[in-house]
Amino acid sequence: MHFTFLAPWAGHILSVLRILAAATFLTHGTIKLFGWPSSMGDGALPPLMLVAGTLEVVGGILLVIGLFSRPVAFVLSGLMAVAYFMAHAPQGFFPVMNNGEAAMLFCWVFLYIAAAGPGPISVDAMRGRA
Repeated sequence: MHFTFLAPWAGHILSVLRILAAATFLTHGTIKLFGWPSSMGDGALPPLMLVAGTLEVVGGILLVIGLFSRPVAFVLSGLMAVAYFMAHAPQGFFPVMNNGEAAMLFCWVFLYIAAAGPGPISVDAMRGRA
């Protein structure tokens, strides 16, 4: 059985992947910076977490709307690679055991978006810069 029936929709599916991944990613930043939809606890964030939260919020918003998608996705992919190797990999080899599955998946999804572009449902596409 061939699944080529989805091929005409590949661009739109890419846009939906970008939007959903970015919206999910954005909530990681809103938790850090604003305590929403959950709190990380009381107290000031360490500087590295503050930078990560800022990148997650700003980058997440830009990717949701599809503006400057390729460079933003590339930066966020790098952020997630750093997060994985700094915070998760030291806890064990397997992502399922070190709680690094989300960081690993975000890293590769964002790297794919950096390479493939944002898809047709994006500000970049409307501006002719996809």
